Amino acid sequence: MLERLNQAMDHIESHLDQRIEVADLARIATTSEYHFRRLFSALAGMPLSEYVRRRRLTVAGAEVLAGDRTLLEIAVRYGYTSGEAFARAFRALHGTGPGEVRRSGATLASQPRLSFRLTVEGSNTMRYRVVEKDAFRLAGRRARVPLVHEGMNPAIGDFIRGLGRETIGRIEDLSDQEPRGIVAVSDKLEESRAEGTELEYWHAAVTGGDVPDDMDTMPVPAGTWAVFESSGPFPHTLQYLWRDVFTQWFPSNPYRSRPGPELLCTRLSQDGTHADAELWIPVERTTA
Repeated sequence: MLERLNQAMDHIESHLDQRIEVADLARIATTSEYHFRRLFSALAGMPLSEYVRRRRLTVAGAEVLAGDRTLLEIAVRYGYTSGEAFARAFRALHGTGPGEVRRSGATLASQPRLSFRLTVEGSNTMRYRVVEKDAFRLAGRRARVPLVHEGMNPAIGDFIRGLGRETIGRIEDLSDQEPRGIVAVSDKLEESRAEGTELEYWHAAVTGGDVPDDMDTMPVPAGTWAVFESSGPFPHTLQYLWRDVFTQWFPSNPYRSRPGPELLCTRLSQDGTHADAELWIPVERTTA
């Protein structure tokens, strides 16, 4: 997998002055576009589109300094429709405009080329199982909230408190299959998964039965799920679990993520400092 990812990085480097299609990168990496985007973001710490933009502007910076082409020629070469658009993007990365750089030789920023290498990590065994699950429905309440990578998410906390005990009890009573009880659902995340971007959060139950009219519902088709178990300090253990799944488990196993909601079932200790968790990720087996 790492070799194929590095081949995709080679493709990006050789096409910085051309249109780069995610479909081509996914084909080189022998995975789906959806999974390639998610895996890249988890491994690189930035979305694919941002990496390509930064690499283009890094190479463009060297050409601005060299002075062999006009600024407009460089702008067009790297996909900008006008000198003004190029100058804005250039300044956002380098902190100064291309004209100033050419006149004064100002200091530039640089996005290094990425390559992926094996490091000796993962000494802690990841506990998981693969489940084939029939179609079901999520039933409960939902809200748009900002993404928080570490620590408590105040928006989710406020949302849950606003539901009230009676509503939460009614939701939990709808649970009739795995994962049982209340599940925290993440859906419709932005591609970048950047801090502060929005997602759709559900406080819900997994059910195949009737749902009251005042509850939000989401149909979920039949499919394969990878179920990960983790225990440790709350909430960091849960947030690190997501990270480890994409940076350690997926590159080491013949599966890739597929579109769908991600389900988290958590059992907290009485003092709220320790959590036992199950994370359900929709997956599909790779063919190569």
